[in-house]
Amino acid sequence: MTGPARRRMEATLTRIDTCNDTINAIVSLRDPDTLLADADRADRSDLIGPLHGIPMAVKDLVATAGIRTTLGSPIFATHVPSADDAVARRLRQAGAILIGKTNTPEFGLGSHSYNPVHGVTRNPYDTRLTAGGSSGGAAAALACGMVDLADGSDMMGSLRNPAGWCNIYGFRPSWGLVPADAVGDSYLHMLATDGPMARSPAGLARLLQVLAEPEPLRPFGRKPEDFTAALAHPARRSRIGWLNDWDGAYPMEPGILDLCRDALAIFDTPVERMLAPFDAARLWTSWTTLRAFSVAAKLEPLYADPIKRAQLKPEAIWEVERGLALSAMDLQRASLDRSDWFRTAMTLFGQFDFLALPTAQVWPFPADWHWPKSIDGTEMNTYHRWMEVVIPVSLIGLPCIAVPAGFGPAGLPMGVQLFGPPGSDVALLQLAQHYHERTDWTGQRPPILWG
Repeated sequence: MTGPARRRMEATLTRIDTCNDTINAIVSLRDPDTLLADADRADRSDLIGPLHGIPMAVKDLVATAGIRTTLGSPIFATHVPSADDAVARRLRQAGAILIGKTNTPEFGLGSHSYNPVHGVTRNPYDTRLTAGGSSGGAAAALACGMVDLADGSDMMGSLRNPAGWCNIYGFRPSWGLVPADAVGDSYLHMLATDGPMARSPAGLARLLQVLAEPEPLRPFGRKPEDFTAALAHPARRSRIGWLNDWDGAYPMEPGILDLCRDALAIFDTPVERMLAPFDAARLWTSWTTLRAFSVAAKLEPLYADPIKRAQLKPEAIWEVERGLALSAMDLQRASLDRSDWFRTAMTLFGQFDFLALPTAQVWPFPADWHWPKSIDGTEMNTYHRWMEVVIPVSLIGLPCIAVPAGFGPAGLPMGVQLFGPPGSDVALLQLAQHYHERTDWTGQRPPILWG
């Protein structure tokens, strides 16, 4: 008689065999016989963790001991780490069986998961289109049922955008709740965080409980709560501010705003249309300055080597060169604008419990594009300008949950971002659970599963 871990692994491998050749969400998959043996050992083990025996694929930006970790870059095409990063280590300690990786763009740059090592990840709801990124592999794998839980990371909407496009949930926690390893700089680069992705808020809570392990050697840590137990309590009646398109500052393809407004109407709570609370140009300048600084700090050693530089994609080189050209006062001005926006946002949260925006400004676009060059007639002047709608959250480290908003006229998914003040993680999960109980969007499985 087979145990539950083996049955889960068999079902996982069957679903991967059915979907992954088309979707290309799971990469560097480990040998199936070895995975089944791992599952058998889990069934015999007395060590029971919160993810015991659950198959999981880790985003290919996370180092995984013994499993190829490429970061989507030809520079690391054959790289096999000897140690786990924090995310992978926490998953293993919780009893998860790591089956491989989920696809991502090169170094996580851009919201379209394609790279020269593993190719492009396609959208399960229309395989001609992108699944988003940089956690596109994770989102597509979840939508297809290749995994039940997935880690993502989010700098510029990297788990919110693909969640919306793949009809799943993604949660960017308050900055510091999911700490990285205590190595290198701990103060200057406070833009990105890891977080959970799932097909339900309950799945998000279960994985967040594992990821939110305190790291006392990093500053700005947050005390984790019992996220799973919190979902048993009803969401409090809240007031939501709908930011729409930020008074036209964020161009939107037709149909997105209407769909998101309809989704917000599902909440049993007042939803009020808001005027733009801050100058979008100041947000963008602050964001692009601090992002270039952060990317350059990470990739400069590769850029400095002419052989490796030749293997970097143009967007990576552009970010590094912008970062290297920044002055100390450029960073000071960017930080002042960020601080002003934080103070403004905290004032807004005195009037509203949560704020809302779409998860993307465009519908999923063709998988053979690099990125959208225009939105509804407005030209995009950078490789990431088309996803500007996510930066009010990212710039100041707010917790944000992406919930499915349903499907547009062409049958494509879209999502809504709901975000609150730092530390409102539990309240956001409860709000999403309230919404989930009144909708069945994730029950509408993608066409690739119909046959």
